[in-house]
Amino acid sequence: MSHGRRERRGKVIEHVLNVTLEELYNGVVRKLALQKVVICDKCEGRGGKKGCVSKCQTCRGTGTETKIHQIFPGMVQQVEQICRHCSGQGETIAAKDRCKQCNGKKTIRDRNVLEVNIEKGMQHGQKIVFSGQGNQEPDIEPGDIVVVLNETKHSVFKRVDLDLVMTMPLILTEALCGFKKIIKTLDNRELMITSLPGEVIKSNDMKCIMGEGMPQHKNPFEKGRLIIQFEVIFPTYISPEIVPKLETCLPARPRIDVAMDAEECILEDYNPSQDNRQRRSQQVYEEDDDEYHQGPRIQQCHHRTSMLIH
Repeated sequence: MSHGRRERRGKVIEHVLNVTLEELYNGVVRKLALQKVVICDKCEGRGGKKGCVSKCQTCRGTGTETKIHQIFPGMVQQVEQICRHCSGQGETIAAKDRCKQCNGKKTIRDRNVLEVNIEKGMQHGQKIVFSGQGNQEPDIEPGDIVVVLNETKHSVFKRVDLDLVMTMPLILTEALCGFKKIIKTLDNRELMITSLPGEVIKSNDMKCIMGEGMPQHKNPFEKGRLIIQFEVIFPTYISPEIVPKLETCLPARPRIDVAMDAEECILEDYNPSQDNRQRRSQQVYEEDDDEYHQGPRIQQCHHRTSMLIH
């Protein structure tokens, strides 16, 4: 039985699945519920009772019909379109013989639950293919369902290939005098890190722990690095009374030679909006200056004359 120019295989159905970094690190099985088209089990995909399905007389079972349109005298256009009588099915079923479950459509919508196996080390954008699990139609091979992994943003770690990158804040005391920190991993282990004696940490300094990054897909015992970028937080204020004590612990300040005619200035907090205000003030000043040099403007008055007739 012919059905015209139908596709031999159904379309691919793509579904985006949000996954956490923990799930990509540890691996997990997720259940995904989907609505898909399946062959009607009541009529076994016939659309009606056995022996009641007949070939469409309009398209003769092809599912398409040809229309001829006259463009202008002597020239016609031939257009092939889906048969309107059978809706491209190539078959017709009398209303009384149609399947009550699918109403002659041969297919119904059904809820399908897929078990998506997210393996350790899978990446953002990676695709998991369920071959032949797509929509079903008579005489057409079902297409695939493709699940696309979408990694959601993590509050601590950022993934870069096999590496995990994190920012660690340090107060000034920790940066100068040493620190001891605990890092909680994506599999709930605790890692303790300690600075070296006498080591000073600066902002944007980077350290790493080998073998504590993401597991390699298909080879989960091989892992990348855990990269730590430090951010040193300075105090907003220091009491003048303790400054002399600090100076005894820190390198001496460099001495400078001050000329007799040096001008002493006051440092203010930088405000980006100040520059815009100064520009507007300068623009107003220049406009006022232009008006002064151009002299006063003379406004002409138009007198309206009216005639009164007694």
